[in-house]
Amino acid sequence: MNSASAPLLAARNLRKYFPVKAQWIGAPRLTVQAVDDVSFAIAAGETLGIVGESGCGKSTTGRLLMHLIKPDSGDIRFAGKPIVADDPSGLRELRRHMQMVFQDSYASLNPRLSVQDSIAFGPRSHGAPREKARRKARELLSLVKLDPDQFGPRYPHELSGGQRQRVNFARALALEPKLVILDEAVSALDKSIEAQVLNLLMDLKRELGLTYLFISHDLNVVQYVSDRVLVMYLGKVVEIGPVDEIYHRPRHPYTQALLASRPSLDPDIKIKESPLVGDPPNPINPPSGCRFRTRCPYAEAVCAEKEPLLISAAHIDELAVACHLQSPQSGHSKAAAPS
Repeated sequence: MNSASAPLLAARNLRKYFPVKAQWIGAPRLTVQAVDDVSFAIAAGETLGIVGESGCGKSTTGRLLMHLIKPDSGDIRFAGKPIVADDPSGLRELRRHMQMVFQDSYASLNPRLSVQDSIAFGPRSHGAPREKARRKARELLSLVKLDPDQFGPRYPHELSGGQRQRVNFARALALEPKLVILDEAVSALDKSIEAQVLNLLMDLKRELGLTYLFISHDLNVVQYVSDRVLVMYLGKVVEIGPVDEIYHRPRHPYTQALLASRPSLDPDIKIKESPLVGDPPNPINPPSGCRFRTRCPYAEAVCAEKEPLLISAAHIDELAVACHLQSPQSGHSKAAAPS
């Protein structure tokens, strides 16, 4: 990302806690801390990948950006303009420029609408004449490599998973958005189809000048498509930076363990011990200080006492890490020496 340019999307201090039903009358009110003080920016034309274990807040973050879920606090700006949750016209305009593709390709489509009508629905709801919307739908089907004569009249149950997801891509592009949020959009596909769909996404980005937020648990896929990567753990950002720095020189112990847990393509290389032990803590009552400390091999007393701030790494543009090991003034015995 060119730091000199204004970001297309900027999120600052996003927070979302979900209330938990009390077990008895008068019980203390508990909340799941799904997203807690998350900040990042995406430049026009780039792909930002978000990775982390299940339950870390990846998908909730995507839904907050689209305002499918209202944030408890925080600031979201698109093209420099603040997004106000209580402004219906503003949200309607936002969704012309920002669309989302979900993991479940079947549940995302109306089973009573044909493929062509599903894609045309967005333009029609924004005032386009019926015939113009249908022509647009046919053009988009061709763009995602589906024959409009063959697939346009079909219904979702008549398509394979890969074909349905291509229809969802076409539907997301119907309003000519600038940013597309892809939430586990290829996770349900088998590997051969996944590769085809990923290549299609890369082609569409290049041809249409799109910007992607790519959410996935698949580290290899994120590495393939992303320019920068954001790593989340238990609702917090623990590391963010260029894809090569994150994958080849990870700083945060969680990122290191996450990458070390990837199966190798070399059958002679076997993982004998899990690099990441234990389950993530309960998000209702996360650990004090650093949330990763209960699973971290480098944890010390300071990790429980103080929450590490997301600070920029020395001499590396746009790389930031939230770990006391990376802060010379943290008080950790193994903290990096001052540069």
